[in-house]
Order: sequence, then C-alpha cells, then structure tokens
Amino acid sequence: MKHNKEYEPCRQMSLHEVRAYMVCNFDRPLNVTTLAAMANLSPSYFGDSFKKAYGQSVMDYVTSLRINHAKRLLRETDMKLRDIAKTIGYSDEFYFSRKFKKEVGVSPSAYERASERKVAVYSPSLLGHLVVLGIIPVAAPLDAKWTPYYYQQYQQHIAVHLKAVETPWNDDNQEIMLLAAKPDVVISHVELPETTKQRLSAHGIDVLTLQSSGWREQLREVASYTGKEAACDSWIAFYEAKAAAVRADLQSVLQQDKFAIIRLYRDGIHLYNNKGMKELLCGDLQLSLVEEEMEPCNRPITLEQLASFDPERILLFVCLDESTRISWLTLQHHSLWRGLRAVQNGYLYLLPSNPWYEYSPVAMNRMLDEILLMVTGKSPNAIQGVVHGAPFLGEL
Repeated sequence: MKHNKEYEPCRQMSLHEVRAYMVCNFDRPLNVTTLAAMANLSPSYFGDSFKKAYGQSVMDYVTSLRINHAKRLLRETDMKLRDIAKTIGYSDEFYFSRKFKKEVGVSPSAYERASERKVAVYSPSLLGHLVVLGIIPVAAPLDAKWTPYYYQQYQQHIAVHLKAVETPWNDDNQEIMLLAAKPDVVISHVELPETTKQRLSAHGIDVLTLQSSGWREQLREVASYTGKEAACDSWIAFYEAKAAAVRADLQSVLQQDKFAIIRLYRDGIHLYNNKGMKELLCGDLQLSLVEEEMEPCNRPITLEQLASFDPERILLFVCLDESTRISWLTLQHHSLWRGLRAVQNGYLYLLPSNPWYEYSPVAMNRMLDEILLMVTGKSPNAIQGVVHGAPFLGEL
C-alpha cells in the first residue's frame, strides 16, 4: 500500500492534514499520542478537536477506515481473512473478525456471502430508481419540505437523512453523515469531482456514475450493478402496460386537443417543458404540444403569443414566490387570458413541482396517475393515502 511521505516533525500539521495522513496510512500503527504530536497538540485536546470536527473519535475513525477497506477487499478479491487483516493493519485475524462484526453487524465471512451492497445516493431522484427495485438506501436526501413524497414514505426506513437541496460535494457535514451510514457504494447520475471520488475511495466506498440519460436505461444500470435485473424488467413491463392503458383513456377524451405547458415566474410567462414531461406527454402518451420543442425549454413568450396558440388545454406551473403570485392573480383578470379556450372550458391544470420536476421511474409513474386524474377524473386504484402517485405493488 502506498504511503504518504513521513510527516515533518518540525512543522505543525492542521487537523485536516492529520486526517489526510490517517486516510493514507491507516494500515500503519496509529495512536492518539502520535497523531496529536503531528498537530503539536496534547492528546486530549487533539482528540476533542477531532471528534468535534469529524463526528468520530480518532480511533473510531481509524477503525472505520480499516473496516471499509476490508469490506472492499472481501467484495472484490479472493484474499484470505488473515491476509486482509494484515493488509489493513491488524496482526491478529481473530481480533479483526471481532472488530468487523462489531462495526458491520455480521462476520467477514457472512459479509462476503451477502449479495446485496449497502447503497447511498445524494440525489433525491435516484431514490426513485432504487425503491422500484426494492432497494432502501442507507443514506439519501430526505426532507419534509423538499422531498415530501419520499419523506412520508421512507423516513423511518432510511437511516441517514442527507440534505435534500444541492450542496457542494466538499461539504464536510454531508461527508460525515454519509460515512456514518457505512455504505458500500454511492450512486450518482452526474460525474463526481475527482477529489470527492478519492475521498470516498479512501474510505473503501465505491462510486457508480450512471452513464445513460434515459430513466429506463439508468434503471437497468442500477439493476445490473445490484443484481436486481428481474425486478427491473418486471417494473418496466408494469410501467409500459400502465402507460398504454392511460394513453387509451386519454385519447378517448382528448381527440386532437393540444397542450401548452406554461411556467409563470415573477411577471414573465414561459413556454416550458422538462425531460420527464417531454418523454411522458409526447412519448409515452403521444399527446400533442402547441410547439414541439425537441429539448427541454423555458422560453419567454408574451400573452399575445400564448393567445395566438390558443391551446385546448394548459398545464400550468406557478412559482411560489410572492411576486409571481401577484402576477398570477393579475393575469387571471386579463381579457386575453380569460379568452383562452383552455381557460373558458375549464381545462387549466395547476401542477405542483413534485413530482413534475423530478426525473425518475417513481416520478414518471406518479405523473401518469395525475394526468389521468386531471383529464378524465379517473382515480387510479393504486393511489393511497395523502401523497400523489400510484404505489407499485403497494411499495411506492
């Protein structure tokens, strides 16, 4: 194992530098006294400072580094337990086994036989990929305000609730929370910064970056990695059959009606669509938009332009800030707005951001339910409780 150069005894190291030294040298004999000396601090003060900064005691942190690397070696190699113990810094195979079981909850041999890896995600939308495969992550973004559907469904089942809003990948608090969940892999739909991947790797955590852009292909990537191919095939078949049934119901009502997707923000009107809506409406349901935008768009238009389109039906997003609300209240009194066919006929559908801004299997399934209910008045049998969307086999 490659080590850092020996630290310079004449130079005081920062707490961050000492931790970096521990990451690269966890297989060496390490103790609080030696590490404190690197920072030119007393052992007690160093220990208190380290725990305050990183959420673990010094030796608990060393143990987590060693055990996480042991998990990777158990997953990816055929090394014997005694060799793994020596590789990560334990001279006694039996002591290593006891530490491993205390940290992981099962013995090294039982962990080696287990087929399922512990998964964590940073993006709320990736929760919508995991749960349809029957995978509950050990860490994921959950918040009663920002991810209400997942929060209500899974708050008691997901051990570590990460922040549900975008945060920098070098957020120390997020990293501390993630490491506390002890995942085997972090799944991401975007390429992580190299420094982040290195930090996760240093803790024995793999990173799976999804390469596909479509949710079906992304789901297949996750299923292939986690051994859930059968569940994936079953769920996609369920979705395709459901989409076909909803498409038939809608077409019997809509005939040739065209939709406009409108987003109001402050005093502006925008012709809008996103990836999920485009795929759902134009692909899965074969509905027509007033303008067939090939890519997701958020294009400003005037009320006069909207009136020239005069769509039969309007899907409307109204941003929640105060200035947009005032503009929306004003717009409803404008003669051009009131003269729109969709408005006169009552075919104006206000959409919430959740699930319509999310791109995942769960969100697509929930949007199918909502569009059917809005247009036809038919309530899907599977809708339960106070959340939007149709559970798949009672699970979502």
